[in-house]
This record gives sequence, structure tokens and C-alpha cells, in this order.
Amino acid sequence: MKETNIRKYAELMKELGLTGLEITEENSKVRLERSIAAPAGETLYSVPGAAANMQTAAGSKDYISVKSPIVGIFYTAPAENADPYVSIGDTVKKGQTLCIVEAMKLMNEIASNEDGVISEICVTDGQVVEYGTELFRIRR
Repeated sequence: MKETNIRKYAELMKELGLTGLEITEENSKVRLERSIAAPAGETLYSVPGAAANMQTAAGSKDYISVKSPIVGIFYTAPAENADPYVSIGDTVKKGQTLCIVEAMKLMNEIASNEDGVISEICVTDGQVVEYGTELFRIRR
């Protein structure tokens, strides 16, 4: 595989926020991996199945912003005809699943890291989200 092709794949990984990519061309196979550092001023929290990025919204200590930790498709429910995990006004507990972000056919549950009340759902069901896209605002 040519170095220029590898560089193109590495740029594509960076652009899409991917941490791994495996390419098979003819008789060669290449696996690219990278780690993603959190942007300055943001804290990444660990949750089951995925990392959720939560920070105080607009400098207010009353609200928490839940941001997408990955590039993917946002889903409000576990299945097409199922009830959504949360709705505006719902009280959530630490560790409770808020949504799913599908990335490369993997369903990543995004959970709350704090107790609070859902005050805003910032994206629509089925919307493509990028790393750092605000998904929810939770009032403490």
C-alpha cells in the first residue's frame, strides 16, 4: 500500500473522529489506530459502553451539557417503535441511559454522570452528530 493512501486514510480518520480503521487492499492489510485527546477545558467521563462528555453549559452551574463523545447517529430509543429513554422534564439518575449513538454499526449507550432533570434535547432522532455535539442539557 502506498504511503499517500495511508495518509489519506489517516486524514479521513481524523475528519470523522475515528480511533481505528483497518484497510485491506489486494494482498496488503493495514490497521491504523489513534487516541483522541479531550479539547482543553472539557472533561471526559467514563460510562458503560461509551464515554460521555459533560460540562457546565454556558458557564451556569445550574445546567450540565451532555455532548457526544463520538461521531455517529443519535437515537432517542433502543428500537424504532420503543419509548424514548428520556423526555424533557424527566428526572434522571447518575448512570441512567439517555440515548444511543450508533457508530460503525455499534450501539453506544450514553449515560448521565449526574442526577438532574432533562431541560433540553438538543438534537433530533436519527440526526448525525459529531464529536462534541451537544445532545442534552440537564438541570441540576
